[in-house]
Amino acid sequence: MKNSKVDFKEILKWKNLKKYLIEYGRLALIVFIITSSFVQGSRVPTPSMETTIMTGDFLLVNKLAYDLTTPRNIPFTNIALPFTQVLKWSDPKRGDIVVFEFPGYRDEIKNATIENYVKRCVAVSGDTVEVHNKVLFVNGKEAPIPMYAQYVRNYTLPENFVDNETFPKGIPQNGDNYSPLVIPKKGDVIKLTSSNFEQWKTFIDREFERDVVSFRDGKVFVDGKETGEYKVRDDYYFMMGDNRDISLDCRFWGFVPRRNVIGKPMIAYWSWDSNIPTANIFELLASIRFNRIGKIVY
Repeated sequence: MKNSKVDFKEILKWKNLKKYLIEYGRLALIVFIITSSFVQGSRVPTPSMETTIMTGDFLLVNKLAYDLTTPRNIPFTNIALPFTQVLKWSDPKRGDIVVFEFPGYRDEIKNATIENYVKRCVAVSGDTVEVHNKVLFVNGKEAPIPMYAQYVRNYTLPENFVDNETFPKGIPQNGDNYSPLVIPKKGDVIKLTSSNFEQWKTFIDREFERDVVSFRDGKVFVDGKETGEYKVRDDYYFMMGDNRDISLDCRFWGFVPRRNVIGKPMIAYWSWDSNIPTANIFELLASIRFNRIGKIVY
């Protein structure tokens, strides 16, 4: 039987590799915590906030603007994580530009992918919001018009024009003439009837994060129990884009819950024309908007 020799070089290589893996693992963990809970970068893909925020702006988002939470998802993936609010010091206010997780289209309980949207908060829990001939009113008073807001259509949709894509479902209205709507707040009790069942179904399903509302034999059931009312579990906000005519916002897909609020954009750290494909790299570089780099978002 031959004596086996210990290869000290191989042991040393393995120890060094293990050391590097541990160090890189710690670094990755720190980056994960920072980007998930403190700050993050976000690219703006649509013109719904122009000209306050331009398509192709890259924003630095302050995730500590309102609270501190544990990580919501694994960065650069579509994997959501169960998160908890560790500390809270404020809530979105009217006029704030807010970054939030898109709750899904009007009839969706949850969006298929994790997407962060940026819009302006125009109304908070308990407010009544309505639109008359493109003019936004909150609690019966005309809301301030953001400095860089714009309207790209030179006409207004008439009051009798019904857009069947608006929220809530079944209300005869459109984005330019939007019926008065009260923004729910935590603890509110909503009366449920056969006539308003469709309007509140997705809202309640979203609070449970599953399909719990049904209507059978003239009765409303929530989570298998017959009921005529529902107690709201979270505070809600109404978000709209500054580019009012082309913005798909709460008028079309519903309220944003407090739990979906991520933070506030601080500055644009980069900006170019994102409509130019990356294959045309020189044209893309020529489109850099140097005047927007470092611009504070408000």
